Amino acid sequence: MSGSTTLPRAEVGVIGGSGLYQLVDGGTSIEVSTPYGRPSEAVTVGEVHGRTVAFLPRHGADHRFPPHRINYRANLWALRTLGVRQVLAPCAVGSLTPVLAPGTLVLPDQLVDRTSGRSASYFDDGAVHVSFADPYCANGRATVAAAARSLGLEPVVGATMVVVQGPRFSTRAESQWYARQGWQLINMTGHPEAVLARELELCYTPVALVTDLDAGLDAAGAVSHAEVLRIFGKNVERLREVLYQSVPTLPDPAGCACGRGHEGVPLPIALP
Repeated sequence: MSGSTTLPRAEVGVIGGSGLYQLVDGGTSIEVSTPYGRPSEAVTVGEVHGRTVAFLPRHGADHRFPPHRINYRANLWALRTLGVRQVLAPCAVGSLTPVLAPGTLVLPDQLVDRTSGRSASYFDDGAVHVSFADPYCANGRATVAAAARSLGLEPVVGATMVVVQGPRFSTRAESQWYARQGWQLINMTGHPEAVLARELELCYTPVALVTDLDAGLDAAGAVSHAEVLRIFGKNVERLREVLYQSVPTLPDPAGCACGRGHEGVPLPIALP
């Protein structure tokens, strides 16, 4: 808990990716302790178009946590502690197909996990198997797509995102192999974030911004962290506008299939 016995409540959570370290202007910074340690940063709680939003930068405000060192369990638990039931998760992604050029906004519908050694569950004892056939919230995806279109953008709706361990980028051979599987996007942070959200019965919607062509496509060069941040920074205001437009139009999560992630099996530690 924070220094106060009463924490503020938030309806929507936004987990900011590389280059998106602030969303809510004039919000309140809240330190939330969790059974899994400290989140990446204090959570900023404020209002966006009449709804209370909790914002948490995934890598920390100064980007100090690489993908494999992020405390994903603490991050999601902190948001759920504040009452969040819907999460928008902007992220930088590489493209595995020339159809998705840098600057493209994509709303994935599938995930492939190629990470290793990350704490990927709150259930460390007993046999609890969450449904994860459809890893992302269909209602959230439709809402963000409509919000983007209202701003004159045309997002790509539906794509498979492969999540790799990092922090290194892929070899050309790895990248070409991923593309041959029919996967379109590559990322380093989408897992275990999505499955932890499902275990907490949160509606989770990734909002992916293509920042580069992966090594298998870019025969003349290679992906660099500086270039990823440059392209993300070039598009970050557009991404913010999509998030601002999406927040007030997210539907009531009650009744969504995401809220039945583990079919009533209680979590090992009670939420406040």
